[in-house]
Amino acid sequence: MLYKWLFELSDSFSALNVFRYITFRTFISFFTAFLLCWWFGPRFIQTLIRRQVGQSIRDDGPQSHKKKQGTPTMGGGLILLGVLVPALLWVDLANLKVWAVLIVTLGFGAIGYIDDSLKVKKKNHKGVPGKVRLAAEFLISGLVIGGLLMAEQIPTTVYFPFFKNWALELGWLYVPFASLVIVGCANAVNLTDGLDGLAIVPVIIAALTLGVFAYVTGHIKISEYLSIPYIPGAGEIVPLAAAVAAAGLGFLWFNAYPAQVFMGDVGSLSLGGFLGVVGVITQNELLLVVLGGVFVVEALSVISQVISFKLTGKRIFKMAPIHHHFELKGLTETKIIVRFWIIALLLAVLSLATLKLR
Repeated sequence: MLYKWLFELSDSFSALNVFRYITFRTFISFFTAFLLCWWFGPRFIQTLIRRQVGQSIRDDGPQSHKKKQGTPTMGGGLILLGVLVPALLWVDLANLKVWAVLIVTLGFGAIGYIDDSLKVKKKNHKGVPGKVRLAAEFLISGLVIGGLLMAEQIPTTVYFPFFKNWALELGWLYVPFASLVIVGCANAVNLTDGLDGLAIVPVIIAALTLGVFAYVTGHIKISEYLSIPYIPGAGEIVPLAAAVAAAGLGFLWFNAYPAQVFMGDVGSLSLGGFLGVVGVITQNELLLVVLGGVFVVEALSVISQVISFKLTGKRIFKMAPIHHHFELKGLTETKIIVRFWIIALLLAVLSLATLKLR
């Protein structure tokens, strides 16, 4: 918490008063994360290459992906580094909500790391068994949400977007509900990560949008003006959201088509977990369906494909997730990626509009 030390020196140097403001620390957190990932990225990638941490490609996937075999994976570790350093420097670590976000993000990242390590070791796309991975994710989510409720850090009310007075009080049922939101979000992002840069830009957009929600819900006057719940301490998540977005941009520098590195499960699970837990803390659990619409559609395409094949023996899509379906229909990889980015941006604008519609 370097900023607290600098702020304490403000009695002698009045210019250091700026460190008390979340907005200033958000900007400095953003540039710290981006410059760290941008500068350290080439060294990180070379380390992955030396350790032969290469991506395994599915045999039943699009043939155009064969050329990606061996591209370094586990690049999500670079993103986590870009988030953790600004968190240690510019975020108030005495805030329990900050710890909740960090525990979920790093915990899911650890699960992804184990999963990626097994895939690299076995030289195939199978890692940790699905049931084991889900159990670990629910355990982390349940403990974090339960801890926040016991510390009276979050309410147990679920608000419906686009409706001002619609709300549902869940009590302790909120723990499994919120855990499902976090785990579902993490795995939806994981399924989306299949093309160069496809997942990271919607994550960046969603993180910035949730940062706006965290700021307004954590500001008593703004939340009162917008008639949304006031959540004390939520504003401290804003510098974290900025760090995630900036680290994502730094990673995109190397992940843009043709990718020099893939984020792997260590990146997709941790980033999805981040979006999920911030959505829960800011009481935007249901709004995540809109904001993360790209991720939702990707996940639903897989679920519907599996159900259809088991029940009828027929497939709805040429291949799931749906971005592979579009590839097999003849769309170029870059066109699919950019169109998904555009959709993610439009959904973010729609999500922000709910601030005035509630």
